[in-house]
Amino acid sequence: MKTCATMLRRVCAAAVGVAILGQGLLPPALAQSDHDDRDGRPHRVHTATPIRHLIVVIGENHTFDNLFGGYRPPHGQTIHNLLSEGIINADGTPGPDFSKAAQQRALDPDIYSLDPAITGPYATLPQPNTTYATGLPQNVPDARFPANLPNGPFQITRYVPYDAHTGDPAHRFFQMWQQVHGGRMDLFTWVGQTVGIGPQNDGFSPSPKDTFQGGVSMGFFNMSTGDAPLFDKLARRYAISDNYHQSIMGGTGANFFAIVTGDVAFYNRAGVPTMPPANQIENPNPQPGTNNWYTQDGYRGGSYVRCADPSQPGVAPIRDYLHSLPYRSFRDGDCAPGTYYLVNNYGPGYTPTGGLAPLGPDHFNVPPQTVPTIAGALERKGISWKWYTGGRNNGKPTSEYCNICDPLVYSKAVMTGPMRRNLQGIRQFHADLRNGTLPAVAFVRPYESDAGHPADSTPAAFGKFVWDLVQEVKRHKRIWAHTAILITTDEGGGYYDSGYVQPIDFFGDGTRIPLIAVSPYARRGYVDHTYYDHASILKFIERNWGLRPLSPRSRDNLPNPVADEDDPYVPVNAPAIGDLMNLFTFGHRDDDHARRTAAREGHTHED
Repeated sequence: MKTCATMLRRVCAAAVGVAILGQGLLPPALAQSDHDDRDGRPHRVHTATPIRHLIVVIGENHTFDNLFGGYRPPHGQTIHNLLSEGIINADGTPGPDFSKAAQQRALDPDIYSLDPAITGPYATLPQPNTTYATGLPQNVPDARFPANLPNGPFQITRYVPYDAHTGDPAHRFFQMWQQVHGGRMDLFTWVGQTVGIGPQNDGFSPSPKDTFQGGVSMGFFNMSTGDAPLFDKLARRYAISDNYHQSIMGGTGANFFAIVTGDVAFYNRAGVPTMPPANQIENPNPQPGTNNWYTQDGYRGGSYVRCADPSQPGVAPIRDYLHSLPYRSFRDGDCAPGTYYLVNNYGPGYTPTGGLAPLGPDHFNVPPQTVPTIAGALERKGISWKWYTGGRNNGKPTSEYCNICDPLVYSKAVMTGPMRRNLQGIRQFHADLRNGTLPAVAFVRPYESDAGHPADSTPAAFGKFVWDLVQEVKRHKRIWAHTAILITTDEGGGYYDSGYVQPIDFFGDGTRIPLIAVSPYARRGYVDHTYYDHASILKFIERNWGLRPLSPRSRDNLPNPVADEDDPYVPVNAPAIGDLMNLFTFGHRDDDHARRTAAREGHTHED
C-alpha cells in the first residue's frame, strides 16, 4: 500500500470540486417511523434509508489487527490486515514480511518528539506485563508469555486461552502520537517501555526496576485458528470496515466524548475557556536523566493541553508534523486560543443523578461541557434516542459502571434538563426492545466486565454480549426488518495496527479499530475500505434523519472520501471521513429483499 506522503502529493485543487462525488446518492425518503412527542402524540419521522432504528454498541480497547489480524474474508473480498500483508502466516507464526511490523528502540532525553532518534530494532520483544490483569499478580512480567518473543506481532492464544485476562498496553494521547510515528507504526513497544505506568512508583517518577508494559501491545487474536469466533461469524454474514478509526489519539474518555460530539472537551468556567489547575496540564517532555519518561502525565497528573500555543510542552511537534503534510488539516493543526483541551481521561462534571462533581487540583473531573451533542440535535428534531450504560443502576452505579464511558454525563444541556431521563441502564434496553419502545437511535455501552477492555474484561466477553444482543434484536422481526447495529470499540487500547491513519487535526485520527455493520441491509461478507472514524456514526445519523452537522468545529463537517483507484484506503480529498453508507445496500428492490431476509433471520438462530 502506498505511503500517506506518496499518495497525498497527488492531491490537486480539483479534488475539492469533486469531493461531492464521494457523497453518493440515495433514493428519496424510503421509510417512516412512529415516535412520540413529549406530549405523547405520535408523529412521523422520515428517514433517507429504510433504517428506522440504529443501535451503536461500543466496547473497549482493541485495534482492527488485534481482533481481525487473522481474518480471511469471503471470496471476492480483499482486506488489509496482518495476514494479507504477509506479516503473519495463517497459523499465527511470523510471515514472509514479518519485518514490516518490527519495533524500534529510540532515544528521547530532552524534548517530546514524534520522531525520536532510532537506535535500532529490538532483538526480541520484552516480556509482556500483567499491569492490573484480573486474577494475576499486578505489574510484573507475565510468566505465561516467553521473554524472547520475535520482534513483531504474536498470537496471544498460543500462550493463554481466548477468554483469559491479559495486560493492558499504554494508550494515552501523546503516547499514541509517538506509537504511530508518522505512519511507520514501529514505536508501540518502545513507548510501552518508556512511558508506561510502572509498579514501584505509580507512573510519575522513573525507576530502573520497572518493566512497564513490555511487548504486550504486539499481541493479537487469530481468527484463522478459531479465535474471536462470534465476531468472525458476524463479519461473514454482514459487513465490516477495515478502515475505521478512533477519532482521538489516546484513551477511552476522549473517544467516547468524540462519539457524541465529533469534538473534544475543554476546561471552562460557565462555558468560558479558562486555565485548569497547574497539576492537570499535560507535560510530555522527558524528566531529566530519563528516556521519554513524561514530566506530568497520568490520572493524577496532566491531561489538558493548550494546543493553540506552540510554546506549550508537546504542542509544537504535532503542529509541525501537521503543517508538513501535503494538505491542510481540518483545523490546520490548531485550536481555539487560550483553550485547554482534555486529551486523556478525567471524570465527568456531573454524577449520574445530575449532581455537580467537585473540581480543583485534587479532583480530576471535567467542568460541565457546552459542546453540542448528537443527543441535543436529535431532541430538537423530535427523534427518539437513548444512551444505555451497563452498571448505571438507576443512578447508584455499581462496579460495572464506567463513568468516562458515559459521555453525555459530561454535557450541561443533557444533565440539567429533561434529556437526562434518556440516560438509562442495559436492563432498560432489553425492556424497550420487548415493549416495542426502542428509540430511533440507541447507544449501548456494555457492563465493564463485558466491554472487552484488557485486564478487567476479554474480547470473548464482549463478543458474547454483542452476539446475544444481535440475536435478541433479530427475534423481534418487525424491529429487525428496519434496524442497523453498528459494533465497534472506543479506541485501540494501544495495541499495534498495520493500517493507514489519516492525520486530521491536532487530536487525531488514531489507529484503526473494528467496525461491524449488522443489518438486513448490510452487504453480506463485504469488507469496506472507505475511510471512517467515529464522526462517521454522526454523519450516518445526520444523513439518515436529516440533521445538520453539530457545530462548525465538529468533524461531521468533513466531506465523504474520494478514493484513488490504486489505493482505496487514502482519501485524495483529505481530510475526509465517510458516512458508513457504503456498508449497506439500499433501494426499493433491496428493501423488498431485506424484508424477506429479516423475516427469515428473525426466527432462526445462527450456530
